[in-house]
Amino acid sequence: MSSGAPEITAALARLDEITRRLRRECPWDREQDERTIVPHTLEEAYELADAAERGDDVRLLDELGDVLFQVHFLALLLEERGAGDLGAVARHAAEKLIRRHPHVFGEAEVADAAEVLRNWDAIKSTESGRERGVFGEVPENLPGLLYARKVQRRAGSAGFGSVRGDGALGSLQGALAELTAAQGRDERFSALGELLFAAVALARGMALDPELALRASAQRFRARVQAEADRAASSG
Repeated sequence: MSSGAPEITAALARLDEITRRLRRECPWDREQDERTIVPHTLEEAYELADAAERGDDVRLLDELGDVLFQVHFLALLLEERGAGDLGAVARHAAEKLIRRHPHVFGEAEVADAAEVLRNWDAIKSTESGRERGVFGEVPENLPGLLYARKVQRRAGSAGFGSVRGDGALGSLQGALAELTAAQGRDERFSALGELLFAAVALARGMALDPELALRASAQRFRARVQAEADRAASSG
């Protein structure tokens, strides 16, 4: 059942009140800073991604709440040192979304979702305070598959070659052949990296997230192994 604006505002205010009280009265919450809390933020984000991938709305609601609390808590840390607050976070997000969607809030026109992403990257590159360059502000500590995906997307948006579709499948097959023929650890290591990079390009060409696809495959494997282990245990 959908809530109206007053109910949403009241619920957000209640969460903000609880977050502030925890910061004042809970010994664990008082000890945290952004460096210690962000690992929990990342963990919650992965749990949210898993709930979304499974299509579990009940769990999705729960995980969204956990991520929302993380946002409130981190914004409160900004407020404590006079660097911003939750309102500033919301205003900044709203302004950025308007600026990067000129096809919605302005007169620009786009042909498809791919052009939306290209425009997004182009607009982002012109914003003050941004790190310059094709790969400006691409975090190197992203998980490998996500890092490769973002690097490929940025290169494509900047007009550099990006293997997609049938070309990506051919690159994947070529990388597999190179890995099969590779000799020695270093050569195999390099060839394996090329194979994984080509797999990411293929996933992008199919509009699939390689990280979530791999996690789903691992989950299926885990379920099969657990089922076999349970059957083995039941039979002695």
